[in-house]
Amino acid sequence: MDVAAINPATGRTVKIYPETTPAEVTAAIEKAHQTWQSWRATPFAERARLMKKCAGILRGRKDELAKLMATEMGKPLKQGVAEAEKCAWVCDYYADNAETFLQPEDVKTEATRSYVAFEPIGVVLAVMPWNFPLWQVYRFAAPGLMAGNVGLLKHASNVPGSALAIDEMFIEAGFPEGCFRTLLISSAQVKSVIEHPLVRAATLTGSTPAGSSVASQAGRVLKKTVLELGGSDAYVVLEDADIEHAAQTCVASRLINSGQSCIAAKRFIVASPALREFTDRFVALMKAKKMGDPFAAGTDVGPLARRDLRDKVHDQVVRSKEGGAKLLLGGEIPEGEGAYYPPTVLAQVKPGMAAFDEEIFGPVAAIIEAKDEKDAIALANTSTFGLGAAVFSKDIARGERVARQLEAGSTFVNTFVASDPRLPFGGIKESGYGRELGTFGIKEFVNIKTVYIKDGPHPVTMANE
Repeated sequence: MDVAAINPATGRTVKIYPETTPAEVTAAIEKAHQTWQSWRATPFAERARLMKKCAGILRGRKDELAKLMATEMGKPLKQGVAEAEKCAWVCDYYADNAETFLQPEDVKTEATRSYVAFEPIGVVLAVMPWNFPLWQVYRFAAPGLMAGNVGLLKHASNVPGSALAIDEMFIEAGFPEGCFRTLLISSAQVKSVIEHPLVRAATLTGSTPAGSSVASQAGRVLKKTVLELGGSDAYVVLEDADIEHAAQTCVASRLINSGQSCIAAKRFIVASPALREFTDRFVALMKAKKMGDPFAAGTDVGPLARRDLRDKVHDQVVRSKEGGAKLLLGGEIPEGEGAYYPPTVLAQVKPGMAAFDEEIFGPVAAIIEAKDEKDAIALANTSTFGLGAAVFSKDIARGERVARQLEAGSTFVNTFVASDPRLPFGGIKESGYGRELGTFGIKEFVNIKTVYIKDGPHPVTMANE
């Protein structure tokens, strides 16, 4: 079956791509494994040279790539340019640091020498989502390739052009054929790729159900997975916060990628004394944001990626209202073509409502009142998710103390949650496990090997286990 790229702003088909056949998938896996045999021995300096070249290509093509993302999934152009630049950053970062991160680590024992080596494991499958079509892939591929692994990509079906553009850039940079390959396959075909004996591991960024499916498939064949899943990030605004700064930061985070981000702020938990001031300012700022054509200058919120996703967001808003939430802004599907949904604010949100319990993947904010700091922390942690969280307070020590109590993989004080190549990124609970980025991310898919050396015959003194 062919794969169609559909413009969410118009609903029109942009281009149709041929699906990768089963025979082509098998050939790609075998070629990847063959390439790995030599790539694993390629010096770090050569890997870094190619990765640096890829970074330069990304920067040179950033405007073109932004237009491609705007066309396929509705990302406003200025955000697409920023995404391409961030991908170049992660390429540069691992080109500069991978060799240091993967240096053997000596451990003092009774041996003449004992150390831990970090060695590539082979072919890794990446199952990636549409919301950041480039960044999600490069934050896997840059450390993976620099570690000596090779990658196969199963991208979301609505961004085939973006997926193939990544292939083109790696080839243009000079990476050997087979180092990275996009497979235009369905989700149903992922299982057979994971089960192939030459595929050693899998990583997925996406929904919690998708992560559960891939994890169970990989688990049955004893292959490691890293999962970065959904989130319902809580932003705690304490009574001593700078309300103007907090409101501006919270709005910016809620509307990242038109609200379609796992780490976008979603639940705003505000201490009672600050509730009215924060709510008034927050609503005013949301109302001022411009929804429209992602190609138009000044657009803050583009269409959602697909109509069915837009309809799901609206259903969550309707169910929240039926549960007692108060609609302060938006909440209506606009007339006309395209999968648009306006910036929306719900107040008086409580546990049990869709806006509290579920991840809303669109420009919808849930404002929740907390009696005090303790109550705010409890409400923030009342979630099945645990990806990111933030806290706002003029008292930095207090902000840090609260941040340490929030159940999430990343917690930020007085700013919004963001991924950074220098820091590990991932979640807990239903937001997944394992880490990407930083020193931890590059070591997720390596063989952490103990090497123990004696300089001659010695009596055995250790127990077998």
